[in-house]
Amino acid sequence: MSLTNQIREAEHERSALIEESILPTLLGQRPIGLIGYAGIWVGIAVIIATYSLGAAGVGGGVPLASVILIIVLANVGIGALMVLTADIGTEHGLSFAVYLRAPFGIHGTHLPSISRGIVAAMWFGVQTYLGALALNGIGEYFLGFNNWFVWYVAFGVLQVANTAMGIKSVERLASLAAPAIIAISIWMFFTLEGLASTNGINIWNFKGTGEMTLLVLFIANLGFWSTLAIDIPNLTRFVKTQAGAKGFVARNRNIFLAQLIALPVTQAMIAGIGGVSFIATGNWNPIEVIQGQSEGLSLVVLLALVVLAQWSTNNSANLIPAALTFVNFAPQIINYKMAVALAGIVGTLCFPWELLDNLFVFLGYYGAFLSAIGGIMVADYYVLRKRRINVPDLYDANGQFRYTGGFNPAGLLAWLIAGAVAAWYAQYAFLIGFPLGFVIYLLLMKLMVLPDNPQAEITSGYSNNYLATSEGVSWVYLGHGQFRRMNPEEALGEMIGREDL
Repeated sequence: MSLTNQIREAEHERSALIEESILPTLLGQRPIGLIGYAGIWVGIAVIIATYSLGAAGVGGGVPLASVILIIVLANVGIGALMVLTADIGTEHGLSFAVYLRAPFGIHGTHLPSISRGIVAAMWFGVQTYLGALALNGIGEYFLGFNNWFVWYVAFGVLQVANTAMGIKSVERLASLAAPAIIAISIWMFFTLEGLASTNGINIWNFKGTGEMTLLVLFIANLGFWSTLAIDIPNLTRFVKTQAGAKGFVARNRNIFLAQLIALPVTQAMIAGIGGVSFIATGNWNPIEVIQGQSEGLSLVVLLALVVLAQWSTNNSANLIPAALTFVNFAPQIINYKMAVALAGIVGTLCFPWELLDNLFVFLGYYGAFLSAIGGIMVADYYVLRKRRINVPDLYDANGQFRYTGGFNPAGLLAWLIAGAVAAWYAQYAFLIGFPLGFVIYLLLMKLMVLPDNPQAEITSGYSNNYLATSEGVSWVYLGHGQFRRMNPEEALGEMIGREDL
């Protein structure tokens, strides 16, 4: 059999650890550029909960300008962490759940990854519910039809279908949604500012009665994106990367605009709108405020913002992460399209219309355990393995990542201990969970695990044979557990790229 046919057959091979959508993406299978990736993050950052962040700060006695500045700084900080974990995708083309086989084991990966996947699915349900309410408002205004659940089903199916079409479809939606979201948000800001002025309130001089500190506000914003800070490789494995880019900045140059500018600026803008809404009316939700005063075109424009925001966020931040963790859990029976549909079903079965009132309390504690995963990932990738990964063994049931029956006790113990301590001090969860997970994992690996479980990347003296993009090659799966590193020209000449994720 020719190598070309061998690779084509390998694309559709499935086993307990292998399925097409969770194989490493090749350099030629990464369609998202600088602007496209930044557009995705504009859409991700516009979610209803962001409004409450700004309102909480303003209501807590922090001036609006300080709230906006703190949110920018916090998101630059979490964006810097995203840039670090993003390299797992840009260098090796690996998804989050597959990479976690390294620090947690080929079976141990399911504990942190599935828990993250379920929460992503829950968020999908909440976001779809909010979008359905907006669609119901449009339907009631124009058609006299009032049934939000019908809109929920229709909107959910549309999002699932869009995401199942692959990353290119997700990027196309983001490119349309991002400028519309920015324009409508600016309109909302000036509308609310005008409302405040009418009531004799200067939004920049307003001071709430609460006693929130800048540190608490800063930490709250760090934890807000802790979920995506750890599973960002799910997206960055599709970002265009220059073959042979050995420098970190050169290799990740299409990442920086999104994580360090698009996310902080958009998040601060949306939170600022929530703050202005609170100042003007005492209600943190500007959509409810303007909807109560709008009609005709302005009402439709407002509700369109809600729909676009939920849709663009759900595709990239919720459906893709959830789907890939579900595929990783049972690749023999679940493919990517099935997993996207499963994520939609799981999100709905969580009854988001009931969950919404308690979601943020739950996510506050859950974020503590996610911060610990972030510390473990950075320690494993940068300190322990120095960016080298024995990728073939990530897909080998009897390889070096089997550890003890498929579980790495260092990763699991570090996650549980650091996560529990961070949850106990939930107000400072991220600042505790991340460094504690980092330190405990390294200590346990060096003392307990590495003596009996040698890792080829380390014992080789950190050979460049365990790098990919920076060496100008991709990890190409040949079938039957075999991988070969190929440069883009070789890979292009030997195979047809996978069209889905």
